Amino acid sequence: MAAQLQFNDVTLGYDRHPAVHHLNGEVAPGALLAIVGPNGAGKSTLFRGIVGILKPLAGAILTGDLDVRDIAYLPQSADIDRSFPISVFDFVGTGLWRSTGFFGGMGDRRSREKIAQALAAVGLSGFENRGIGTLSGGQMQRLLFARVLLQDARLIVLDEPLNAIDAKTSDDLLALVRRWHAEKRTVLAALHDMDLVRANFPETLLLARGPVAWGKTADVLTAEHLLEARRMCEAFDDSAGACLVHDVPSRAA
Repeated sequence: MAAQLQFNDVTLGYDRHPAVHHLNGEVAPGALLAIVGPNGAGKSTLFRGIVGILKPLAGAILTGDLDVRDIAYLPQSADIDRSFPISVFDFVGTGLWRSTGFFGGMGDRRSREKIAQALAAVGLSGFENRGIGTLSGGQMQRLLFARVLLQDARLIVLDEPLNAIDAKTSDDLLALVRRWHAEKRTVLAALHDMDLVRANFPETLLLARGPVAWGKTADVLTAEHLLEARRMCEAFDDSAGACLVHDVPSRAA
C-alpha cells in the first residue's frame, strides 16, 4: 500500500533556523497517528510543513496523490483571530470553500443543510448567529471541528485539538476522531496528554526537534524515550544555523 505521507530527510524551520531536523518515515493511508513531544519540539512546525504553509529547508514531504482539497488543517485555537466579526454559521461555512470556491456562496439550501448538520454533529445547534468571539474555549474547538467536517478531507491534521477544554468536549471530539479513523481517513494530531494518547492512538511519533521514536504507541511512550525527548529539547541551540541534509541520520522508523 502506497504511503499517504512520506518524509524524506526533512528539515523545517524559520529564517534558516531549523525547528525539525532530519525526519524520515511514512504514514500509511487510514493511520491514526499522535505527534507528541515537549513544548518547542517542532510539532506545529511539522504540521505547517505537511499542509504546505512552510517549505522545507531541506528534504521533501511527499503527499502522494493528495492535493490541497484533500487536506484539512485545524490550527491551534490561539492562531484564530476571534475578534474578527464573523458568525458561527459563516465561519463553519468556510469549510465549503474548497468545493464551492471562495465566491461560491453558502446561501443555497444544500450548503446551509450541510453547515447545520456539521454544527449539530459538534453540539453547536442554536449558536449559528453568535459571533465567534463570544464562544468559550471548548465551544471554539467544537467550531473548528465542524469546519473540518465540512471539508470532507482524506488527510486531517489537528494541532493540539484537545488543549485546555473540558472533559465532555474532549470526549465528544475524540468520538469524531474515531469516526474519521473508521472512515479510513488519515488523522494526525499533536497532543500533550500521554494517557489520552495511549488510550486512543495506536501509533505515535515522539518529536524533540528531531525524531526520538516512531511506531506503536506502547513502544514509543516509554520513560526512557520521554526523558531523552526532554533532554534533546533542553539541549537544542535556537541560534544554530540550518544543518546539512546528511549531518545526522534520522532515528525514525
